[in-house]
Amino acid sequence: MLVGMYGIVINLILFIMMGIDKRRSKRGSWRIEEKKLWGIALAGGALGGWIGMSVFRHKTKHTSFKLGFPLITLLYIAGMAYLVNRFYL
Repeated sequence: MLVGMYGIVINLILFIMMGIDKRRSKRGSWRIEEKKLWGIALAGGALGGWIGMSVFRHKTKHTSFKLGFPLITLLYIAGMAYLVNRFYL
């Protein structure tokens, strides 16, 4: 249960960060560093970042984001499926 809550929160954080960064890019103001976005993605928020890319149309021209967020998401899903299968089934 705690792992599920963590997943929801970390993905929501990156989703919101993508929206904030998009708004800041339009205004020409201070931006969120890409390494911070990647850090949150690697901490489990890649799905939220991937959805945020689509919703806010942000970072969609960056190949590293277009490929990286989905790849990290798939790796996390595969890892979680393995752990559930190994320890709970």
